[in-house]
Amino acid sequence: MSTPRTDLPGATADDAAATLPTLVPRDRRGLTLHETVLLAVLAVVFGFLYWAFVQAWYGLQIAMGPLGDLAQNVLAGSWIMVAPLAVYIVRKPGVGVVVEILAALVEVAFLGSPVGPMLLLVGFIQGATAELPFALTRYRRFGWPTFLASGVSAGVLTFAYNAFRQGWLGQEYLGLRFAFTLASCILLSAVAAKLLGDGLLRTGVLDNQAIGRAAR
Repeated sequence: MSTPRTDLPGATADDAAATLPTLVPRDRRGLTLHETVLLAVLAVVFGFLYWAFVQAWYGLQIAMGPLGDLAQNVLAGSWIMVAPLAVYIVRKPGVGVVVEILAALVEVAFLGSPVGPMLLLVGFIQGATAELPFALTRYRRFGWPTFLASGVSAGVLTFAYNAFRQGWLGQEYLGLRFAFTLASCILLSAVAAKLLGDGLLRTGVLDNQAIGRAAR
């Protein structure tokens, strides 16, 4: 790999340094302290929020009557929201997976989730499937198409995992389960995360994060 030259007429050290981001992009370095704190805060907030959605799940089961078993599919996207939100704000590889696992840890360790440690694996899968479309753009595109692709990716892949793990294959309502899961992940994960990120950006609290720097 060649190095920037400073021996050319008119070249300065600043000119040479300006070429370095093309070789080692700044936004691919490790997490800063501010980013780490932000992810921890998001994990705690959404860990409690996810627990609240579990309580809503129980109520929705009753409200849906004979279709009550599909309540978890209706709310599927609510438990994936923090992954695309974290990626949108921080814009570094793996943050969606990390924050989903941390949120699951909050649910298990502090809120007594009935799922238990298995929830950590679920958090990994949810984070990875939601982050995948952003990774495919090399964390360079954060518009509506990428967010909608994130919702579709999370919906399809998490449904496949749950269909196998929970024995849904061959059930009468399999198609309806899939439709509810896909719609939920698009609306409650992708769309909600984009709107929430945009709303937080307008308040100025994210000015020092990657999302804020990109907006300037």
